[in-house]
Amino acid sequence: MKNSFLFTSLAISALIVSACSNKMINTSVAYSKNNLLETKVDSVLNLMTLEEKVGQLNQYNGFWEITGPTPKDGQAAKKYADLKKGLVGSMLNVKGVKDVRALQKIAVEETRLGIPIIFGFDVIHGYKTISPIPLAESASWDMEAIRKSSAIAAEESAAVGINWTFAPMVDVARDARWGRVMEGAGEDPFLGSKIAVARVQGFQGNDLAAINTILACAKHFAGYAFAEAGRDYNTVDVNETTLQNVIFPPFKAAVDAGVRTFMNSFNELNGIPATGNKYLQRQVLKGDWKFEGFVVSDWGSLNEMITHGYAKDSKQAAEMAINAGSDMDMESSAYVEHLVSLVKEGKVQESTINDAARRILKVKFELGLFDDPYKYCDENREKETVGKKEFQEGVLDMAKKSIVLLKNDKGLLPLKKSGQKIAIIGALANDKTSPLGSWRIAADDESAVSVLEGMSKYQGNHITYAKGADVAIGRTQFIWETKINMTDKSEFPEAIAVAKTADVVVMVLGEHGLQSGEGRSRAEIDLPGVQQELLEEIFKVNPNVILVLNNGRPLAIPWAAENIPAIVEAWQLGTQSGNAIAQVLYGDYNPSGKLPMTFPRNVGQLPLYYNHKNTGRPTMNEPESVFWSHYIDEKTTPLYPFGYGLSYSKFEYSDLQLSSSSFDKNGKIEVSVNVKNVSNIKGKEVVQLYIRDLIGSITRPVKELKGFELIELQPNETKKVTFTIDKKNDRIFYH
Repeated sequence: MKNSFLFTSLAISALIVSACSNKMINTSVAYSKNNLLETKVDSVLNLMTLEEKVGQLNQYNGFWEITGPTPKDGQAAKKYADLKKGLVGSMLNVKGVKDVRALQKIAVEETRLGIPIIFGFDVIHGYKTISPIPLAESASWDMEAIRKSSAIAAEESAAVGINWTFAPMVDVARDARWGRVMEGAGEDPFLGSKIAVARVQGFQGNDLAAINTILACAKHFAGYAFAEAGRDYNTVDVNETTLQNVIFPPFKAAVDAGVRTFMNSFNELNGIPATGNKYLQRQVLKGDWKFEGFVVSDWGSLNEMITHGYAKDSKQAAEMAINAGSDMDMESSAYVEHLVSLVKEGKVQESTINDAARRILKVKFELGLFDDPYKYCDENREKETVGKKEFQEGVLDMAKKSIVLLKNDKGLLPLKKSGQKIAIIGALANDKTSPLGSWRIAADDESAVSVLEGMSKYQGNHITYAKGADVAIGRTQFIWETKINMTDKSEFPEAIAVAKTADVVVMVLGEHGLQSGEGRSRAEIDLPGVQQELLEEIFKVNPNVILVLNNGRPLAIPWAAENIPAIVEAWQLGTQSGNAIAQVLYGDYNPSGKLPMTFPRNVGQLPLYYNHKNTGRPTMNEPESVFWSHYIDEKTTPLYPFGYGLSYSKFEYSDLQLSSSSFDKNGKIEVSVNVKNVSNIKGKEVVQLYIRDLIGSITRPVKELKGFELIELQPNETKKVTFTIDKKNDRIFYH
């Protein structure tokens, strides 16, 4: 009866708003719907006790085997009691219709008000069907493909009961040592903003209440990727210009695209942890940008403010976080344990609690959970949807578009389809787990197509495989316990023998899929273990080597870049990895990817990024001078720059034109160029526009990406590409 009272109250409120709307003839439908939604939210909020409001701000990890016995003691029993009392607003890491339904049933049918809960999960680049890691997808520069990839992830995860993903990560990252570069869009705020929009649109679609969409979450707000030394969770120290012009733009783009949730970050900014940072959450996000969704903390980050030295205990951390604008507490229990007493003590206003609870309730209404709390709990849809054929086709398409051709000398690529002896070497070539990459926590091990499997589908050549050496031994899925193989070369002789008799050697080397990701920073970013030595030994006996890189970050491979004739950046491409790589190597797909991050020559160059500032001493004309910005033992230039990528086609640029020689801040200028495919192979090219403001009120980078267009050209076809530069796409946020 209590639950019926809640929904009856909502129905009465809806009738009142409907009657009022009929009297206001000129009121727009959009306004009426929003007004109705706000009234519904307030109707629920008015029925809630302070404790229940705080409960909506509390998120727990899945804390017991749902199909097993009810927890009787310990922390699990306490969380179970909170769930029964309506003191849980969301849960994470619960998956599968059966478990989701069981928990939702408790929330809806056994609590006083029956408010449904949101189920979150790290659907970063797929649920069971895995797309390329986000950094790889970004190399496609194909916004529609990226949107479709996120839509696949949304539909599959929604079918298993999930309605919220903690993605996209929109942190601009300049340091390849940081393990989480694999999770983002690379180093450029312009490209990153476009990709942020594509991913938000893919996850959320046009209708959050649709059964195939889920909530997106822009993370990590803000500055997380600028951790000093590329070491995860480390201190961040950036100036306001960098914050406004590099870090903020993708987040602002996500807000403009309608993202409904934000996640704050582990790091501090200006001496204040992001979770307790009022400037970030209240002033910028909810104030200047008018963000109407809610902010969730990162895992346990409220209590980490104690370790930061900012809060003395969990109670003070709760006070600081809620007052700063962090609406939902992920897994620290600080809110549910302390907010009620903080309100009674006058340290937190109940209006602050109301605002946070209102934001969360509003999103639940937008998801349609109040209309049907079990809408994501259809077992038949779960069976029909997970892993379906269309998803496999979609992630294969995304994987092919993510591959970047870095080098192609001696005409080794594409491979001939018959009459060749091909040696495939490398443990990663026969690995069906590593290609899934990091952050694929629902995927099954051994579920990816290996390179060896993909290549073996082409029957015209004679293929021989040798492992050469293990990359790592003893890996687990989520907790990295792997030891890198630094000494075992016992299988070198077999690989060398196989290479000697081959016409072409395909070597698949790089990082295991779990060597990048959260908490997996690297001090060295070369080929791990004995792989570099293996590569050099094979090259000695057969110089016709095609190096296929599997990695989650840019690598420093100067020896390979100088010596190996063909290099293919194939990242960690997900479920269809081997098929995608084989189709590119054999020329059934013409690579068109461009790097979203700079590849350094040496780890000592990091952070290294294309849109750097000039210095007062960029070069010196005097050959003997050392007083200019450089290294005495390494070049300052990258190995492979941002935006770089080859094709089996060749393109020629000509007739660059400007509509005007100058323009002011309120004007615009058009830039056009002709692009011709001067080869006999149809291909795609990413035409990129960069600008430089030579003199400004603040110094500007040596160049900045301000436009790009992906075009496809038939042999000998020419297309004119035009870009417009105006205040909108050349804005600077701070000066």
